[in-house]
Parts: sequence; structure tokens; C-alpha cells
Amino acid sequence: MPADRSDAALETLFLPFSEGRLPWPTGGAMFLRARDGWPLRERSLPGLTCEQSFKPEADALAQAGFAVNVAGAAKTYELVLILPPRQRDEARALMARAVAMTKPGGRIIVSQSNDEGARSSEADLTQLTGDVESMSKNKCRVFWTASLARLNVSLIAHWQELDAPRPIADGRFVSRPGIFAWDRIDVASALLAEHLPSNLTGRAADLGAGFGYLSAELLTRCSGISALDAYEAENRALELARVNLKSFEARTPIDYRWHDVAAGLPDSYDVIVTNPPFHAQRAIDRPDIGRRFIAVAADSLRPGGKLWLVANRHLPYENVLSESFDNVRTVVQQHGYKIIEAVRAKAARKSGRAAR
Repeated sequence: MPADRSDAALETLFLPFSEGRLPWPTGGAMFLRARDGWPLRERSLPGLTCEQSFKPEADALAQAGFAVNVAGAAKTYELVLILPPRQRDEARALMARAVAMTKPGGRIIVSQSNDEGARSSEADLTQLTGDVESMSKNKCRVFWTASLARLNVSLIAHWQELDAPRPIADGRFVSRPGIFAWDRIDVASALLAEHLPSNLTGRAADLGAGFGYLSAELLTRCSGISALDAYEAENRALELARVNLKSFEARTPIDYRWHDVAAGLPDSYDVIVTNPPFHAQRAIDRPDIGRRFIAVAADSLRPGGKLWLVANRHLPYENVLSESFDNVRTVVQQHGYKIIEAVRAKAARKSGRAAR
């Protein structure tokens, strides 16, 4: 992601520092759900550590020279900054964890857009820590703790558990808030699983594996799959996939890859299954992500390899499918979704397509 991209919440997060309302701490700071962008680069931020579990954002931060953790370390900070996610239980758990990461006398500061629940998040932080101060700009709110002297200890303990993994689908899988379709089997993925042919064989990949549902269905239905690589950009989901697919590892080698599929794949495959995302992390419509998944799949399939794809019926994937594959068919259209099988020619040709 470009560092000059528009990111109103990130810009607003640093407003109290740029306007002199708050000083930058001398002892370092932790930035939870950090994102790269020009507000991080216009001033010196000594001692800043970023935490980001979403691979494209983590890569962008690292490339910009920031220290990046995938998950939190057992350390406390004078300042904890947060760009909270949309899912409220996940956001509340993040705030509760921020309290535990903040030194006595330290401060927590949060920024969120108004249409993603800024007022609710401000009320949540107030419940946890007592009085907060706030500012508004860019259709966002930034709010911070005045002190941590009136902590609601019981509420903090309760909220820390809100995004803990828990059983779903009658105990077949574990999942957690904030993951795509976290509390159910996604209808589109279930439709794709229902139509997977049992004769798929060879080395397989699941692009955007989430908590592992499609991978589990592929391995259950297709005994000829000899190895599986599960690609997932969100590490919180990938850790769940490790749990959910553990029982298959006795008969099929599985590799769990924290990876941005849009950057291309390092290996080639006989079978690829995917329910590609079509939103960015901040719920922005991005059909180009799905188109890129298709192009990457085409470049990563061996001659004669097969892509099995599910997508919302309205998404404009037909052009990239016809450009990328030699044989494309719509298997079924149902419940507003389409299932597509696409096959690479026996004589492989590398497209060299760039991201769309």
C-alpha cells in the first residue's frame, strides 16, 4: 500500500500530537493494528513499535523501516495507540489488552471513523478507564485516557476474553471474532465445497484460507490431494487454521503460510481453491483483489491444473478468467453466488500480469 494513501483515521490519530495537546513519550510506544501512511512519516516517533497481523499492512510497515510485531510481547509502554477494527468484541478485547500493556501514568489513544463506530468505541474506553478526552476531524474521532486511575478491573478481565477462540459449527471448527464469517460456515464457501469433485488430485493450495473451512472440505472430499498449502494474510485466522486442520496432518502434509496472495505464490499447484476477498480491511469494495487472486492462481497452476472459485454473482471476474485460462465454465449459480471451474492448458504459458 502506498504511504501517501488517504487514511483519515490514521491522520486523526496523530492530531493531538501535531496540535500540541499531547507530548510524544520518551520511553517508547506500541501501535496496535498499525498502518503505514504519511502521518507516520511527518514527525519523529522515537521508540515506536507496531503490531499488525495482516500481512500486506505488516509488510508495508516493515518496508517503511518500522519495527513490527505480529502479536504482542509481554512488555509495557508509556503510550499505546490503537486503530480499532470494526468488529466490536474484537475491538473491546484490543482495548482491554491495551490497558494491560500501559505503564502506570501512561496513556491510551484511539482513533476511528464516525461511520465505523467511533462514538461506541469512545464509550467503551470510558467504561474501562474512566474519563477520556477527545477531538474530531476528518469525519473521525480521536480520544485518549486522561489517566488510568479508575480502571474497571472486572470489565477489563471480561473484555480480554471476548476474542478468544471458541467452537462453532457444532464444534467442528474453532473461530474468533474479527475473522471473516467468524461465527458460521460462510454460505459461499459451503456452496463451493458442495460442488468440489472428488477426483481432484495432486498438490493443492487454498488462497485466503481463513480458519480452514475450505481446506478441511477439500481434504475430506478429495483423497487424492497429496499436499496442501494454506495461504492466509490474516495471522489471527491462520492460527485457527492450524488448529482446525491438525487432524488431517497425519495423512496429508499441510503448510500454513502467512502470505499476501496478491504478491504472487512461490510454488506451483495441481489444484487451487479460493473464495477470494473483495473488500479491503476497512470494508472498501475492492473487486481488483479477486481479479488478482485469479491471475495469481493462473500463474501458479501447472499445465492442466484446475482452479475452483466461488464469487458473488455480480463480481466482474469473467474477463480475467478468459484472459488467464483456456477452459472456463460456470458450474452453478445459486443463492447469489457463482461456482467456476477454470483449467490451465496442457502447454503452460506464463502471463506475467501485474496486479490489477
